[in-house]
Formats: sequence, structure tokens, C-alpha cells
Amino acid sequence: MLAIIIGTHGYFAEELLKTAEMIFGPASNIKAIHLIPGKGVEDLVKEYKQAIVEMDTTDGVIFLNDLFGGSPYNAACRVAMESDDYGIAAGVNLPMLIDMLSLQSLAEKTSILEVTNRAIAAGHSGLNFFHRTLLAEQVEDEL
Repeated sequence: MLAIIIGTHGYFAEELLKTAEMIFGPASNIKAIHLIPGKGVEDLVKEYKQAIVEMDTTDGVIFLNDLFGGSPYNAACRVAMESDDYGIAAGVNLPMLIDMLSLQSLAEKTSILEVTNRAIAAGHSGLNFFHRTLLAEQVEDEL
């Protein structure tokens, strides 16, 4: 099974997981790890490694981090250097997490590179925008 580790600044990881479970249902084989004042990269590395020990990593580990280059990401990089079965996606958002949960529930094995690319694609697909002037443009196009 694919192991998912969400590592973020503050309690964002925990709240993101709770929100995803509201939509997706109960999640398994997933850990939310947070960086709070007083913790450093070394602490996160230890927590990531402990999470990996506690989870089923048969299909690899995907780290979902909030900020490229931030401490949770840097700690994940240090751990990911230890195995070709570990991947990292930065910029975690709700669509990305829900997609990883749905992928996790599939019985088929997917390479960690494919998993990571899929995470990024899902994160991008969740980005969109709206402005009221778009409605006026759409009405004009339909005339």
C-alpha cells in the first residue's frame, strides 16, 4: 500500500487530513506531521522515519509538503535520499491529497515517479479562478 506523509508548517497537515476525510471518508496509512516553534529539521527527519516504520510502505512513500524549500520539505528530502521508493510533492492542497487517497485505494502498483507526477497534476488541476467579468464575456460569446 502507498504510504502518505503530509508534512507542513503549523497544524496545516492535520487540518488538511481532517478536511480530506470529510470528503473522502476515513483514511488509512497516512500520517500528518507538523513543524511548530521549537522543532527543527532534525526533529522532522526523526518523525518522518518513525512514521515510515509504523506504516505499510509496500508501494512506496509519498511526502506531501506545503512549501518547496521549507523545513518540512528539506527534512523529507533527507529521508527520500534513502530510497528510490520515496517521492516528494511540494505545494500540497486538498485536490492533491484526495487524489493520493484515491490512488492509495487502488490495488495496482504504481511507480513512485508516476505517483509524484500524479500528485503534482492533481494539485495543479485544483487551481482555478473566477471573476465576474468572465460571465459578461461568456454571455457576449454566446450571442
